[in-house]
Amino acid sequence: MTRALRRSSQRPLHRASLAAFGADAVVAATRADTHPMPKEKPQRAYRVRNSPIHGRGVFATRTIRKGTRIVEYRGDRTTWEVAVKRPASDPDNPHHTFFFETSDGTVIDASVRGNAARWINHSCDANGESYEDENGRVFIDARRVIHAGDEITYDYRLSIEGRIGKRARAAYACGCGAEKCRGVLLLKPKRKKKKKAK
Repeated sequence: MTRALRRSSQRPLHRASLAAFGADAVVAATRADTHPMPKEKPQRAYRVRNSPIHGRGVFATRTIRKGTRIVEYRGDRTTWEVAVKRPASDPDNPHHTFFFETSDGTVIDASVRGNAARWINHSCDANGESYEDENGRVFIDARRVIHAGDEITYDYRLSIEGRIGKRARAAYACGCGAEKCRGVLLLKPKRKKKKKAK
């Protein structure tokens, strides 16, 4: 009867089969059991390439289900004072930035140590949305099913101080092509409700 040699949490090595191959087989089998093959990294759900919306964009490489966390928006965490003094990410278009402001006023500047999330374009009818967790980390999640080949987008909801005039609208013009495009990347300022006269 053949007995199995066992080591904790490892597959048995059978004497009968190892005897036929000699001592080298025992060493090789031992290495295979103690040093398993590294697992392949899962393929990312997206890749960066040229976009019909603007410059570069991020596109799904497979179907992404609604509610799936796609990517974290990463970059240097700083203040507005520091961020605005840095060189423009696009000297030809100073209004194009990789800034993302969190709820506590911290700015994530993806032009410094940023990742692919910085290339996700705006859309007025976005298939993704930004989400900030309790630790101030920002993620892009799928709002609906995103099919392979679709460009991943989210609504930037940009805000600027002061009145939004013609110059601001031109500087932040939207090219998303959505049926109900606002025509601008900026959020419309909330109008103050007039008090009714009594």
